[in-house]
Amino acid sequence: MNVADILGQWRSHLEHGRRRSPHTVRAYVAAADRLLGYRACDSWADISAISSLQLRTHLAGRRADGLNNSSAARELSAIKAFIAYARGQCGMAETGGPRIRGPRIKKGLPRPLTPDDASNITDVVDSNAATDWIGARDRAVLLLLYGAGLRIAEALAITGDQVPLQGTLRVTGKGDKQRIVPIIPIIREAMDEYYAMCPWPMPRDEPVFRGFRGGTLSQGMVQKAMAKARTALGLPATATPHALRHSFATHLLGAGADLRSLQELLGHASLGSTQIYTQVDAAKLLETYRRAHPRDQD
Repeated sequence: MNVADILGQWRSHLEHGRRRSPHTVRAYVAAADRLLGYRACDSWADISAISSLQLRTHLAGRRADGLNNSSAARELSAIKAFIAYARGQCGMAETGGPRIRGPRIKKGLPRPLTPDDASNITDVVDSNAATDWIGARDRAVLLLLYGAGLRIAEALAITGDQVPLQGTLRVTGKGDKQRIVPIIPIIREAMDEYYAMCPWPMPRDEPVFRGFRGGTLSQGMVQKAMAKARTALGLPATATPHALRHSFATHLLGAGADLRSLQELLGHASLGSTQIYTQVDAAKLLETYRRAHPRDQD
């Protein structure tokens, strides 16, 4: 057996045995590939014999390449799953692999998540869910918060007549104020995957996100899934579903989005709300204002 055979079998297990999302499959196979490149293993027995010290050394090398704490925790989770699978292929207990804790995260991190943290959160809720369709559901919900800036109540209010999602989505926010938000391809793909996997019917006039027994999904269940994921990644308690919407706004503003456009995307009634929400520093706000209102410089 060579590396290509091992990776192919691992990919097949993730895709067909565990029915993980394409994004998760790519991440987990890539993590396994990096591990095999470091250890030069050519059998499941070799992989199952990887020690805690060897795994720490590999991860230290990844950290030296610039991997942040959240991504390092995500890499460790993927590698542990790979080694557990290898042990199972050798007839061993899957839970007996190397014992190693993920990196610690300092308390008091800024409230917005980094792009890597946000991406890792959506992947972990998928891979750690009790069932495959629930993993697809939770990932789709969180992508709507981070990728479209929706409030959690707005995401959970999407009804059957709005799916499959198109390039834009009409959202009814606070005060019944409606707005149009763009839906990027990764969100549409995640929603399509959830729609295809969900075992419950989705009437046109009812919310599409369903709970384990088929009822309407509650905000509490989404918060619980994210809490479990942030614990796995070593993120602080401030990494909540609302923080994903906050991160959407912060990252767009940091990339040069103007405040008025961002205000419309978020559904804020006033520009002041947008300013506070994104925690823009005074210098950045003044620079943006001057670009938008050059005549006020006189």
